[in-house]
Amino acid sequence: MQNRHLRFLTYFIMGYMLLAFVWWSFLLFTKNRDAFHAKIELQQIGMAAEGVIQSPMDFYVSERYQELVTSYRKQERMIMGETIFLSLSLLAGIYVIYRGYRREVASSKQQRNFLLSITHELKSPLAGIRLALETIAKRGDQLPPDKRQMLSMRGIKEADRLNKLVEDLLLSARLESAYQFHQEPLALEELVERIVLQQSQQNPEAEIDFSASTSLAHVSGDRQALTSVVINLIENALKYSSPPAKVVVSLRQQGDQLCLEVADQGIGIRGQDKKQVFEKFFRVGSEDTRKTKGTGLGLFIVKELVKAHHGTIKVRDNQPQGTVFAITLPIATVKKEQSSLPVV
Repeated sequence: MQNRHLRFLTYFIMGYMLLAFVWWSFLLFTKNRDAFHAKIELQQIGMAAEGVIQSPMDFYVSERYQELVTSYRKQERMIMGETIFLSLSLLAGIYVIYRGYRREVASSKQQRNFLLSITHELKSPLAGIRLALETIAKRGDQLPPDKRQMLSMRGIKEADRLNKLVEDLLLSARLESAYQFHQEPLALEELVERIVLQQSQQNPEAEIDFSASTSLAHVSGDRQALTSVVINLIENALKYSSPPAKVVVSLRQQGDQLCLEVADQGIGIRGQDKKQVFEKFFRVGSEDTRKTKGTGLGLFIVKELVKAHHGTIKVRDNQPQGTVFAITLPIATVKKEQSSLPVV
């Protein structure tokens, strides 16, 4: 509330200054015009006393009058130029302040959402692991083997979830610094097919289909980074789809690029959010009402990794509903030596 009052006070002061500039400019124009007419009368009287002119018409065609007019027009242009410059400067200042305020509000909102989501994301797997361990510790001898196995697998799954969260946090931080990639020729269809199989096993209730064109060229990139890209896109599609989720992953070649698409039939993304989904910590909806898990880092990581591989990523609506994320990656060149691929 205090920041809002300060913002309104700032706008009021700038608005007052803008009106003051306009008023001062009007006064300067008026004073300049009055001074011009006074100089004309004084010059006319002086020239008449000297006998230089015989009638008023002689004065208006004289050289002295033309000099007065030239000086008057010059001063008018100076006043007009200063008025325009000061007004535009003030308007530019108001715009910069407004844009900065909106940016700070958006950043504060994203940080709040991140803190809310990260708190839940950290507490949930920790609670699951603690519950599984406490159950095994207290009733381990009484539990049948299948129950102990189920609890153990649940604890491992929650530990994997916690580990992935930590890895995403570390990776997002490294991507904003001088993070280096290990570049090598990769068969992208094999990598994607393996990930789709793993995700299908981990999410047996979901339907994940994969199709690829034949005789696809290799891409040049980092295996771990591209694995993270595919996993994040598939998990994101599953996360925002109503059960039973259906995800279609396709891979094809377009000229000198490979195009990877991950399509779901979930809730979709509003047009106004499509430009923000790749921002750090941004999540669709409000953190107070959102039920899906996540920290808002997945798509940010995907965008940065794709960008580092000199590729592009776009989002569009799926038909009849849902979202499609389309990635294009350049085909690998003939060179196969290892090199570093800096983030761009």
